[in-house]
Amino acid sequence: MVHALRDEQVALARALANDPALLIADEPTGQLDSETGQAVMDLLRALVRTRGMTALVATHDPALVEAADQVVTLRDGRRVDAPVPA
Repeated sequence: MVHALRDEQVALARALANDPALLIADEPTGQLDSETGQAVMDLLRALVRTRGMTALVATHDPALVEAADQVVTLRDGRRVDAPVPA
């Protein structure tokens, strides 16, 4: 899965090239094993912390949900609850 991690890192590098204030990631750990997924999560956390950016992440991964500062749950494209601190 080292190759998968490298692919994710390259995708993040491209997304960060213009120093955006907002990073949008759709299932960034969806196709990764747990170890590689953790590495991607650590990288996202570090980017948010060091660059002061916001990351909007769509995921089904409970570990990513637990790591979030806020969580909004959607069902059929509609919010089913208000944002809650994770």
